[in-house]
Amino acid sequence: MKRLLITRPLPDAVVAAARDAFHVTVRLNNLPMQSDELRDALRNFDLVLPTLGDVFDAGVFADVDTPRCKLLANFGVGYNHIDVAAAKAAGIAVSNTPGAVTDATADVALTLILMSARRAGEGERLVRSGGWKGWHPTQMLGLHVTGKTVGIVGMGRIGQAIAARCHYGFNMPVKYWNRSAKDLPFEATRVERLADLAGQVDVLVAAVPGGAQTHHLFDADIFEAMQSHAHFINISRGEVVDEAALVAALQAGKIAGAGLDVYEFEPRVPEALRKLNTVTLLPHLGTAALEVRSQMGMMAVDNLLAFERGETPPNQV
Repeated sequence: MKRLLITRPLPDAVVAAARDAFHVTVRLNNLPMQSDELRDALRNFDLVLPTLGDVFDAGVFADVDTPRCKLLANFGVGYNHIDVAAAKAAGIAVSNTPGAVTDATADVALTLILMSARRAGEGERLVRSGGWKGWHPTQMLGLHVTGKTVGIVGMGRIGQAIAARCHYGFNMPVKYWNRSAKDLPFEATRVERLADLAGQVDVLVAAVPGGAQTHHLFDADIFEAMQSHAHFINISRGEVVDEAALVAALQAGKIAGAGLDVYEFEPRVPEALRKLNTVTLLPHLGTAALEVRSQMGMMAVDNLLAFERGETPPNQV
């Protein structure tokens, strides 16, 4: 049997399915793999199932002359932590798990939109602190979401799922920024320039993949372009946001609030960001539901099984 390394503990059903076909080693550590571990994984295992934070960059592949590993079956839709070009040059295929994450991630985006707009995190902290003095007509007035305009940046599977929830669930006009126009089942307006979109919407949602092309896509200019009552939401990757610029915009009141599930230097969250009442902070909960994580794991196993049969994995990238 081929040797498979699973780099983090996964749901039991996923590990059991993998054990049916492979000699499995599960790394019992929830932190990202370190430098030596990454290189040893390529040398000592036929297959590796890595995930977010396991940074297989060009330097890792360059240090392993003849890797035993032939497939990195990534657990997650995003794979910007893997240098795919360097992997292919080393004779290693890469796959991911799209589709399974779409609805769960879109749900968290809506959670953050509502929490940020209605100041739910701030309100919960007020109640827990014992400082709430009771209801009154002007208490913690936030943004009424229904009927407001949402701007989706990146109209892929997840972006479309978020837009559909906003459109059908909250009667929100949808505008979006994307490299190409999309044929959508609901009315949506494509805006050519991101800064223009930022200035036209009440809620701006980041739903783009990570990578060099989107690094700091949301910078000081974008936050400056946003309306003062608007909210910024990020469920994509932390590095698409210039976090210092976001903190500055929130501190100066240039935007009303933000809802974040990911961070530029995750898991480190700047103290300045944590101190702000106008930001809702979640610990990367995008796909954190047992059935979703199980589906992701089974999709990764399907990729491994196809590769073992000599077929192209269904989700090869």
